[in-house]
Amino acid sequence: MITFNYETDFTLDKSSEISEWILNTISLEKFSLGELNYIFCDDTYLLDINKKYLNHNTFTDIISFDYTLGKQINGDIYISIDRIKENSKLYNTSFNNELLRVMIHGVLHYLGYKDKTDADKKIMRSKEDYYLSLQNIY
Repeated sequence: MITFNYETDFTLDKSSEISEWILNTISLEKFSLGELNYIFCDDTYLLDINKKYLNHNTFTDIISFDYTLGKQINGDIYISIDRIKENSKLYNTSFNNELLRVMIHGVLHYLGYKDKTDADKKIMRSKEDYYLSLQNIY
């Protein structure tokens, strides 16, 4: 089950199509879906979580809490809509493209992909690009 929760005035368009795309990504990676919760918020909300749970005093676009059990994906993914807007301008891409990239980025972490080293970042970006190419939502 994929749920979308809102701690800001943003509302996700095409949520059923996005859920289907995420589920397809999970299936293609040979995992199954348990519970996946997306929480859309603003910078202040996510900064509070970053300070409280990660001891970081910085803005970020995403924080994910992974509760995956074996090959069953479970977790909470917090996304700052403020950062998505800012990053879409910074990277010269559409808001919707940046939003989907960040949404699938969190799932890819649950699938075992990392982004701490340059090599890992390259693999992560390649996977993001691949799964973005499979969506026809926006």
